[in-house]
Amino acid sequence: MKVLITGATGLIGSRLAKACLEKGYEVNYLTTSKEKVDSENGSQGFYWNPKKGELDAEALTDVSVIFHLAGASISKRWTQSYRKTIIESRTNTADLLYKALQNKTHTVEHFISASGIGIYPASYTNLYTEDSNEQNPAFLGEVVRVWEKAADQFESLGISVTKVRTGLVLAKDGGALPEIARPIKMWVGAPLGSGKQWQSWIHIEDMIRIYMFIMEEHLEGTFNAVAPNPVTNARLTKTIANILQKPLWLPNIPSWVLRLILGDMSKLILEGQLVSSEKIEKHGFTFYYTKLENTLQDLLKK
Repeated sequence: MKVLITGATGLIGSRLAKACLEKGYEVNYLTTSKEKVDSENGSQGFYWNPKKGELDAEALTDVSVIFHLAGASISKRWTQSYRKTIIESRTNTADLLYKALQNKTHTVEHFISASGIGIYPASYTNLYTEDSNEQNPAFLGEVVRVWEKAADQFESLGISVTKVRTGLVLAKDGGALPEIARPIKMWVGAPLGSGKQWQSWIHIEDMIRIYMFIMEEHLEGTFNAVAPNPVTNARLTKTIANILQKPLWLPNIPSWVLRLILGDMSKLILEGQLVSSEKIEKHGFTFYYTKLENTLQDLLKK
C-alpha cells in the first residue's frame, strides 16, 4: 500500500512516515522545496506550491491513503495576517489536493486529516466528546471548523474521511513539552494563570499509533486524539518539576501578564478543554501511555 503525507517534516508527520515505512508501506510526501523531491529514507518527495496552486500529480499515483497534516504553527503571535496564514495553510492545501483528485482517475480510498480540540469551548467542568454540540466561537474554533470542512469535501469524490482532533502532543524533542520544561529547568517555572485550565495531552507515540490504527482499521468520522486522563495546567507543571527535581517557588504567572505578552495567543495556554478519549478506545485502540507521570518519566528522563 502507498500513502501520501503532507506536513511530513513536522513533529507528527516525520514520525508517521517512519512508522509507515517500518510497516512496509510506500510513502510519498509533498514538499515546497524542489531540492527535497528525491527519495529520502525510502520515501519519495514531490513538489507542491499551495500558494501558486502547483502540485506534481505524480504524487497521487497509486496512493490509497492521504494523511493531511500540513498547517502553519498556531504557536506564533496571532496578527491579522498570521491568522489568515494559519487558516489558509490548512484549507488551501486541502483544496489543492481535492482539485488534483477531481481532475484525474485516482486510487485514493481514505483521507485522514489532522484537526484540533480547539473546536470545543474552554471549560473547567464540561467533558467533551466528538458528539458535543457546543463549539468554540473564538478564533481556534473557527480554524477547526474550516479545517474540517475542507476535509469533508473529499467525501464527494467517494473517499472516506477521518478527522483527528489532536490535543497537547508531548514529545521529547519537539512540540510544547521542551518549551514548558525549559523555565522549570532554570528554576523559574510556575503554573500559568489560574492553573486550573485542563490540558488534554497525548504521548507522541500514541499519537502516531492512532493515525496508524485509523488507517489500518479504516475508521471514518471524527476522533479525539487525547490520552484517557487529562490534567490541569498546575498538575502538569508540578509533575514536570517533580521529575526534573526542580522546585516551584514562584507564584502563578498572572493571566494579564500573559495576555500583555502574547495577545490573543495567550488563549492557547490560559484556556483548556476536558476531552474524552472514549470513542477511539471503544473502537479497540489501547493507549500505551495513560498516566501523565509515566509519560513524563519516559520523555524527560535521560
